[in-house]
Amino acid sequence: MQRAGSVLAASLAGAVLAVSLMGCSGTAPRTNAPKPSESASASPSPSASASPSAGALTEPGADRRLGETATVEWTPKEGVDGKLSITVTKLESTSYKQTFSGWKLDEATLSRAPYFVRATIKNDGKTDLGGYDVPLWGLDGEGNLVEAAAFKEPFKPCDGKTFPKPFAPGKSVNACLVMLVPDQGKLVGVSFRPYEEFDPITWESDPTPYVAPKASGSPSASPSS
Repeated sequence: MQRAGSVLAASLAGAVLAVSLMGCSGTAPRTNAPKPSESASASPSPSASASPSAGALTEPGADRRLGETATVEWTPKEGVDGKLSITVTKLESTSYKQTFSGWKLDEATLSRAPYFVRATIKNDGKTDLGGYDVPLWGLDGEGNLVEAAAFKEPFKPCDGKTFPKPFAPGKSVNACLVMLVPDQGKLVGVSFRPYEEFDPITWESDPTPYVAPKASGSPSASPSS
């Protein structure tokens, strides 16, 4: 019997393709842009800047190290204006054998290299942002964006693609995004780029191997069968 928590093969096939920045349009938020394209990709232009003071917006194009914070304005949809402080804390390499054992995966998914991205995000604005996707993209070694994978239900090793409801002003969450890099590529960083014209803010680092948490005294939960 297949587990009820099987990865959505169709969602993975469409949602985690490497994303080209050329040909993307508009000022849509992360839920709508940038979109997959067959045209050539563009790499984020490097730009160094000092860490901003508390509450100040981070300059577009800034480079951040892991553990450093970027404060950004973000509009997930028309009429919803938000502000986030994003701290990317870790990039982790993993394997399907290690973290997807027992899950149904198609060949297209297995052709991709799995990574986890962990971040702490605070709602620094005045708007409840509950239910929206975390506005971060993976960045592969070719300069392509990779969208976070979607699951039918919580994926225990790395869960947190969507902000909880509610996600009120002043609240913080620990997010984890599953990035499946096409052609067994390497994840080299994370990008905040809410629309095509925005000069992305990036966190770049070599991934570290994923280490599963030590088992507690009680049995761990697993996808229901």
